[in-house]
Amino acid sequence: MKCKITRKIITMLVLTALSVQLIACGKEEGELTGQAVQRNPSDYDSSEIYIDDEAIALAGEASTADSTQTATFQEEATQAFNKVNELRAGAGLTALTWSADLLSSTNVRAAEAAQLFSHTRPNGSDWWTVNSQLMYGENLARGYSSAGSAVDAWMNSPTHKANIMNADFKTVAIAITLGTDGQWYWAQEFGY
Repeated sequence: MKCKITRKIITMLVLTALSVQLIACGKEEGELTGQAVQRNPSDYDSSEIYIDDEAIALAGEASTADSTQTATFQEEATQAFNKVNELRAGAGLTALTWSADLLSSTNVRAAEAAQLFSHTRPNGSDWWTVNSQLMYGENLARGYSSAGSAVDAWMNSPTHKANIMNADFKTVAIAITLGTDGQWYWAQEFGY
C-alpha cells in the first residue's frame, strides 16, 4: 500500500471540513472543470496500488459535521444519481449502480475540489490515487445548488457527458461539499 498524502494535506482537509458553514448560495449557475477525465486500467503500473486510507477516513468523519447540510447534500446527490440513470435509460444504456465503496473516495475528491478545483489533487498527485482500484472516471462541478443544474451542466459538456454515457462504467457515487467560499463542490466518480 502506498500513501500519497502528507500530514499537512490531511490537516487542511480536516480544517476545511470543520470550518464549513451552511450558506445558501441562491444561484443556479456554476462551472465545470475544463474537461472530465477517464483512465484505463492499463494506464498505471498495476503492481502499485494507491489507496489513500487516511484521506478516505477523514471524508467519512467530515460527512457527519452538520446533519442538516449532510442530509441536503445526500438528497441532492441521490436526485443527481436518479437523473443520470434516467438519461442513460433514455439512451438505451444500463443503469449505474450506486457504490458505497466508491463514495468514500468521492467524498475525498469533493473536499479536495473545494481546496483546488482541478482533476489534480491538492498534493499534486492524480485524481484517481485516492483509490486506484475503484476510480476510473471523474466529473467535477462547483457553484450548482441543485441536482438538476449540476447534471444539466455535465450533460452540456461533451467530455462530462461522455463519462455519464460511458457504457463500460457500471458504478458511480456522487458527493457534495460546501467550500469556504459558500459554493457547492460536486464530485462524480465512476467505476467498472
